[in-house]
Formats: sequence, C-alpha cells, structure tokens
Amino acid sequence: MGTPDFSVASLNALVNNGHNIVAVVTAPDRPAGRGMKLQQSVVKQYAVEKGLNVLQPEKLKNSEFIQKLKTLHADLQIVVAFRMLPEVVWNMPPMGTINVHGSLLPQYRGAAPINWAVINGETETGVTTFKLKHEIDTGDILLQEKISIGESETAGELHDRMKETGAALLIKTVQGVADGTLKELPQSAVRNQQSEILNHAPKITTETCRIDWGKSVKETYNLIRGLSPHPAAFTELNGKKLKIFLAEKEMAKPSMAHGEYETDGKTFLKYTCPDGFLHIKELQLEGKKKMFVEEFLRGFRI
Repeated sequence: MGTPDFSVASLNALVNNGHNIVAVVTAPDRPAGRGMKLQQSVVKQYAVEKGLNVLQPEKLKNSEFIQKLKTLHADLQIVVAFRMLPEVVWNMPPMGTINVHGSLLPQYRGAAPINWAVINGETETGVTTFKLKHEIDTGDILLQEKISIGESETAGELHDRMKETGAALLIKTVQGVADGTLKELPQSAVRNQQSEILNHAPKITTETCRIDWGKSVKETYNLIRGLSPHPAAFTELNGKKLKIFLAEKEMAKPSMAHGEYETDGKTFLKYTCPDGFLHIKELQLEGKKKMFVEEFLRGFRI
C-alpha cells in the first residue's frame, strides 16, 4: 500500500526478491496538470508495468474494498507512504501490517519526518520498520537503520537515499517476520536510548514554508534545505512570492535590518538575517520558471 515515489523503491525491492504481491493498493487516479487529465500514481504506473493487481479505493472503509482484501488472503500487508488505515484493514492479515517510516521512531512521528529532521538541523536520522496499531506511528519496532544527514543536504536528496535504505530494510524485515526471527520492541524501550526531547513531524503547511528573516542564518538555511525541492521555502520580492531552493551562508555582522536584500544585479542576491546573510543560489519567482540566481538577475531588474 503506497502512492508516491518513496513507495516504489520498496515495491520494486519486494518484486525483485521474489515475493508474491497479491495486490497493490494506491490512490485513485486524479486530474492534474494544465489539461487536468487523469494521472496515475507512480506506484500504479509501476504496478501496471509489472502486471500486478491494482486496487484504488476512494474510502478504505468501503465494504466492497474490505471484501476484496479478504478474498486475497494476504499473509502480510506492507504500508509505505500511504493513508491512515482503519483497524479492519491493518488487523486483517495473520502476520499483521508493517509500515516503513522515514525516521528513527519514536522520533519524528507524523507526515513529514524527512523534512522536519533537516529543518531542525539534525545530523542523523534513519528508517524504521514497525507493526501498525491504533495510534499513528506508535507500533512496536521491528528494525531500524541510521542515516547521516550531510551539512548541506536537502530533504529531496535525503529522501532519495532514504527510500533505497528503507527498501533494503523492508526486505530484511519481511524475511525476519516470515521465519519468526524478529522480535517486536515497544517504542518506549527505544525511547529510553534517545534524547529527552521527542520531536514531531506534522504536515507541512504554507506557514511552515514562509521564511522569517528574523531567525538566525543557520535556522533559515536549514528551513530552505528542509523544504527543497518541494514545497519550497518562500519570501516576497516586489510583491510576488519568491521560492528559494538553494542558498549559502555568510556569517558577518550585517549593517542592514533583517529581511532586507542586497544585489549587484549580476551575480549575487543575498538576504539579511540578524547574524549574517543568505546568498540565494536557486530560486523561482511567481509566474516564472525555476532558475539559478545569475540567470534570474539577467532577466529581472530589482
């Protein structure tokens, strides 16, 4: 069960390791793009290419969908970046339902663990496989693997590494569950080995993405990394939204008030924070394409 690109790596790993996939459950086709044509999820595209049975329920409590699931007689269900499941679904298979989550649980429970780890300036995160239960992201842990976060790494770059790590960890988990060698560990037991502060990973909102130039260079830099490439941190320029995808730090005492910008009109555009500057390297002005700062400055007069 999954919908975005993060899910495809795990599904591909299961297929390549010879597991019998009785069905793939993904989001219904949705209209998208300028022509508002129906678009299939990347998981459905992969499943169709491999000739797998695809289910696309609008509602997971739908009686017809529940009945279809029962007739599949799955031993195990696997969830990777999907919707919250009702108990009648996650409790159906005899071996339960496994979730692949992009953090070292119980840290960063929630919808956007990769983004928040980078936004908060973490140097390490990881992937967890666990058994689903009532409360979201609270089930017993099966396996975990740590991943370091590069100082300049974006959430997008981390995502691409993590989906492969998660897929490999899932294969180990499925094998361990199948042969009975894996022990489930309550999250409270792992919690004692982590920091006292429990960080959460709520859904990213528009306000999350709005840059507050009154914050430090480091905090603002991490926000930009943590929201790149999507949905992207933003500010305003000449009354239009300016998305920022890449930036570089300059630690120097500014003479300007925070939130003001400086440019030579050719090679650099930098914004002021209380303790330094952020040089904008890649950006997108509302109504324009994404571009590097030099190209932007050639065509836009500030």
